[in-house]
Amino acid sequence: MIIESIKSAFKKHFNRVPIIVRSPAKINLAGGYAKDIDGYVLPAAIDIATYVAVCRRSDDEIHLFSESYQEAFQTKLCDLYTTAKDWINCILGVADQLQKWGYQIGGFNLYLDGDVPLANKFSSIAAMECATAYALIELFSLSVPMLDLAKIAQMAGNDFKRVNPSLTDQFASVFGKKGNAILLDGKSLAYEYIPLKLAGYQLVLLKADLDSQIANDKLMVNLAQCEQGLMLVKNNVTELTRLRDASLKMLDKYVKRKDIEVYKKCKFIVGENQRVLMAAECLRNANLKEFGALMYETHNGLSEYYDVSCSELDFLVDTVKKNSDVLGACMLGEGFEGCTLNIVKEDRIDDFIEEITQMFEAKFADKLAGYVIEIEEGTILIC
Repeated sequence: MIIESIKSAFKKHFNRVPIIVRSPAKINLAGGYAKDIDGYVLPAAIDIATYVAVCRRSDDEIHLFSESYQEAFQTKLCDLYTTAKDWINCILGVADQLQKWGYQIGGFNLYLDGDVPLANKFSSIAAMECATAYALIELFSLSVPMLDLAKIAQMAGNDFKRVNPSLTDQFASVFGKKGNAILLDGKSLAYEYIPLKLAGYQLVLLKADLDSQIANDKLMVNLAQCEQGLMLVKNNVTELTRLRDASLKMLDKYVKRKDIEVYKKCKFIVGENQRVLMAAECLRNANLKEFGALMYETHNGLSEYYDVSCSELDFLVDTVKKNSDVLGACMLGEGFEGCTLNIVKEDRIDDFIEEITQMFEAKFADKLAGYVIEIEEGTILIC
């Protein structure tokens, strides 16, 4: 069991008994890109997680060890800086933010383990940040509201990874609920739990390792174009404050003739926000077939309008769309990382993974892996 393994490893490295926190990765069932522009999103915490084990030190030093990377790192609380390693930056960023928020912490030993790949496909960095924040809050007996915990984790990413992630990743990792998706307003942070009733189907991830840096660069371009499109509409509709509140008629009138690429990005975001609300209603009504159809629509928009898919992902979605055992599929995470989410009949999963893997690897040089996932609880103290 992973908990006993963590306790044993912690004893080996630090000769102490730790407290252990588990924080899940998350998937977006809909709205994965709308969330970056104060839109609606439908995330869920999953049974792929990061584990953080910590204990106090008698000095002001920070000693870290990552099981996945077999790497160690040491510094002091007064000497927190950005390194070349994301896993280190996550932890140092959280320690830095807790102090900036006025919380008193001391030196600590921290051991990191888990089954979350260090990539954005499953928001694993957000899980790491949330696990670290929760662990340090427990370790130093701090009184921090859960929403503030998520904000601290997000701001750690802002400062130490020099990115501007949406709070929704950390929100889902903290507030996830077993068996439920979360309909989240990316602006107000109002949310609703919606049961995910799969009724004979399961969620299957298909993952091929592609170049995520391309995805990050493309995302920045798209966000800038969406902001440009919003400004074009606001110049004529002054009361408009968010792209999600624009109509397709507004985009046709004020954006399309100005810049067709800006128009395409904005059209996707406006449509995706509508799809998130429709997807939530499908889940409320246990209408999994219509939900799956919306997944295909989302993927088409991501490919044709938002321009973040690639030939590998399009092949996966187009291929499974012909499979009667699959209700829906779409790309997941940042497109060029190569991951899709699929709703597959549970008694056909093994055959499904075997067949699509053979077809994919016959066409592309990349390897493909399949994972069955469950919807799990958010960040929790294990012991």
